[in-house]
Amino acid sequence: MPILNKDTTLCISLAARPSNIGTRFHNFLYDELGLNFVYKAFSTDDIEGAIRGVRALGIRGCSVSMPFKQAVIDLVDEVEPSAAAIASVNTIVNDGGRLTASNTDYEAVAALLRSHAVDPELPVLVRGAGGMARAVVAAFRGAGFGDLTVTARNARAATDLATSYGYRAVTGPGPGAAVLVNATPLGMTGADAGTQAFDDHQIAAAQVAFDVVAFPAMTPFVKAAQATDKQVITGAEVIALQAARQFERYTGVRISAEQVARAAEFSRAG
Repeated sequence: MPILNKDTTLCISLAARPSNIGTRFHNFLYDELGLNFVYKAFSTDDIEGAIRGVRALGIRGCSVSMPFKQAVIDLVDEVEPSAAAIASVNTIVNDGGRLTASNTDYEAVAALLRSHAVDPELPVLVRGAGGMARAVVAAFRGAGFGDLTVTARNARAATDLATSYGYRAVTGPGPGAAVLVNATPLGMTGADAGTQAFDDHQIAAAQVAFDVVAFPAMTPFVKAAQATDKQVITGAEVIALQAARQFERYTGVRISAEQVARAAEFSRAG
């Protein structure tokens, strides 16, 4: 990587609980490609001030995580369809003081449904009703899936999310479905690490298991699905693809699948 200098382009992330995954992903590729960029993670209790800083200081790119994904919408100049479709932003690009927002989580989920050739005729059950669940449900709707059910602990949130996209919501564990999607923290490193997002009967009846939890990639849900030979899409794929889309927006450099894989492996090793 070039020595930091006055011409180094800064990209950042803003999150309540910053991690090193995005930082390592982006800086790995800057180094490999010899780009005069640097990426740094931040937290803030003043999101309006932070976004003013992005604009005023010429910060090129800004990744946005919870709890700021909705709050930044009114602070940017343009909202692309990927973010407008779900009223949630995870990426801001600064072009000479003009801020454009998008959502590469939505783009990543949509791309993975295509690359894994998931049949839109299959019934889908999504667990969760938060920001990531909204990206998931919107991507399934955009991909033409007609039969989708949302289940979540918060019945009202589940109903609001489902009806927003013409789907239905249920309470409890939900019905069996050919495509199971976990859009909750269940299985994530920490307090929920040992929790399987769907029960064994649901997994046995399914064809596709999709878990958005990125760390660890091998959640209890993913392990159970792989043990019964289901088609599996992991959160590691989601986070790598969404970060790759951000990288390309920030730098203008297209990267190969092999480069994405190397950066993703490096980001998860730290």
